[in-house]
Amino acid sequence: MTYIDEMIKELCPDGVEWKELGKVCVVKTGQSVNKTFIQNNSGDYPVINSGKEPLGYVDVFNTEDDPIGITSRGAGVGYVSWNEGKYFRGNLNYSATVKDSEKLLPRYLYYFLKNNSKKIEELCTFDGIPALNKSKLENLNIAIPHEDIQKEIVKILDKFTDYVTELTAELTAELTFRQKQYSYFRDKLLSFDDESMGGANNKVYTVQWKTLGEVARLKNGRDWKSLPSGEVPVYGSGGEMGEFVSDYAYDKPTVLIPRKGLISNLFYLDKPFWNVDTIYYTEIDDSQMMPRYFYHYLTTVDLERLSTNPTRPSLTQAILDKIEIPLPSLAIQSRIVQVLDNFDTVCNDLNIGLPKEIELRQKQYEFFRDKLLTFTAEGVYTDSTVQYRQDLIRLLQWVFGPIRVSLGAICDFTRGNGLQKKDFIDEGYPVIHYGQIYTRYGFSTKDTISFTSQTVFDKLKKAKPNDIVMATTSENVEDVGKAVVWEGTEEIGVSGDAYIVQTSQNARYLNYFFKSVPFQSQKEKKVTGTKVIRINAKDMENFLIPLPDLEQQQQIVNILDKFDTLTSDLIQGLPKEIELRRKQYEYFRDKLLQF
Repeated sequence: MTYIDEMIKELCPDGVEWKELGKVCVVKTGQSVNKTFIQNNSGDYPVINSGKEPLGYVDVFNTEDDPIGITSRGAGVGYVSWNEGKYFRGNLNYSATVKDSEKLLPRYLYYFLKNNSKKIEELCTFDGIPALNKSKLENLNIAIPHEDIQKEIVKILDKFTDYVTELTAELTAELTFRQKQYSYFRDKLLSFDDESMGGANNKVYTVQWKTLGEVARLKNGRDWKSLPSGEVPVYGSGGEMGEFVSDYAYDKPTVLIPRKGLISNLFYLDKPFWNVDTIYYTEIDDSQMMPRYFYHYLTTVDLERLSTNPTRPSLTQAILDKIEIPLPSLAIQSRIVQVLDNFDTVCNDLNIGLPKEIELRQKQYEFFRDKLLTFTAEGVYTDSTVQYRQDLIRLLQWVFGPIRVSLGAICDFTRGNGLQKKDFIDEGYPVIHYGQIYTRYGFSTKDTISFTSQTVFDKLKKAKPNDIVMATTSENVEDVGKAVVWEGTEEIGVSGDAYIVQTSQNARYLNYFFKSVPFQSQKEKKVTGTKVIRINAKDMENFLIPLPDLEQQQQIVNILDKFDTLTSDLIQGLPKEIELRRKQYEYFRDKLLQF
């Protein structure tokens, strides 16, 4: 037996009393209201009528502290609502005003009516406009337990309502975030223009542009009324019209584009249909463009701006035919479609998941909205939260293959400090001095040449395993930017005039890039000074680097490492071949780093 059952047994020994709604409440209809009234009397009081949401807001009210409403006519007939305070009750809404609120709590009555929505629905008629007769409603039987039982029921249900409200708010925020995140990635994947902050023109291939008229033919619709009834749906600018005919206008994958009315209301169909004259269908050249890709791209086009009539939106074939569409390869189009059609699945496969905590999700949303940097020549990542930017890079690599990114998108540059040659000791804490990078270190090292005391070491900036230490000052341009990969197992101190380059990418791949022609040519444009040449991290952050995924990076590193080993062997055993092999090595290195 439940707690409520025990209370009923104690407080209602003869059973719960039942009364008709009309005996315990006054049921009345609200006042007539329409859109003109709302427009002419705009204010702060909600208009409660037939819908679940306010019809609008006006500057007058006709109801105060009478919270229960029941929709009397229309699609929402029988819907029970609770609205506290002052509001305007419309003529499609009954009030249920409790006569004696000490014996019947309004909040309890509200919950009882909500729980008996099916019974209220049975009282409604659905011939023509759905309606709820007042007399039938007044005859509805209401269970009226003892007031203490009512209070306990209200207490319990209010708590549940709070939980549901909180959960609904969280789920709504989650849905909003997912939609915005989806839109963000969609726009990034489909931003191909030269001046965009990201997109395919920032990838390591050339995208082809064509007009809509070159890849698709717009076909007009026709009237359906003379056609026999059947199973083929009829489409207009608002979508399915609720009519079905026996013939079809087209039965291949297509995109429907409204000609007038709701001109941005696009539809993708891959089943037979008939379209009326307010909406075009498209015959798409699928040897150049996937219909589903065409649909996704058109959703990013501002069709409203192309309208020829500001008061009655409309689109002509001549205008639509001029829309420019970027056409990557069909394979890449397929990947884009896969991402946009299965966003969560693809992100989970790429380990791009949302954190479970609502607070962290909100922070991730704000990051993508405000700070997520893009893959352009000017783009620079400055945020220290690495995960999100790497998520975007992985997604773009998955779709487009190798992409161009700014060094700032994948690297954090930290300037070293202190450490002079007089600070060196024979044994102590490991350090790298910038001057040694030119003469004493090769491509990478697991051990340092020099050491210093703990007092000096504690003050130095530290490089961690897999970091790169780069010299930023030299007497010649060639040596500026020379770097060594730290592959030891402990932290090391780094001197001034050197940068610690931290990255989540393959450090050896990056150092090979630092030695390549593309890096050198960008560097030469940004170095400063005459006698002492310098390079600044802010400039290097804008340098472009071709970036394949980590697996491909490792494959390239493996090849270049073999060339490096061969070159070293040749230096020791075959001096006459050194120069030839070196040039061969540099040639293949640069080729591998150009995508």
